[in-house]
Amino acid sequence: MWISSGYGVRMTSGDKPTYTPHRPIRVEHELWDLFGKVAGSRNRSTVIRDFIAWYVRKPGAGLPLRPPRRTQSPAPDADD
Repeated sequence: MWISSGYGVRMTSGDKPTYTPHRPIRVEHELWDLFGKVAGSRNRSTVIRDFIAWYVRKPGAGLPLRPPRRTQSPAPDADD
């Protein structure tokens, strides 16, 4: 059974959301494209959600794992 919450989230009979509301963010095209190449174009949302959970100190949340550095980095990395 599907239940509409009024926020664009469909719920199953087990009260587990099947998708989350759309949250647009502003990101430069070049950065977004590079992020898609590294994270996988269909995995960006997962990485962003994991980062937000860590950032707000949600219990048990950790920083998303970054893929191993390639031989030639696509962009300078100031953190490493």
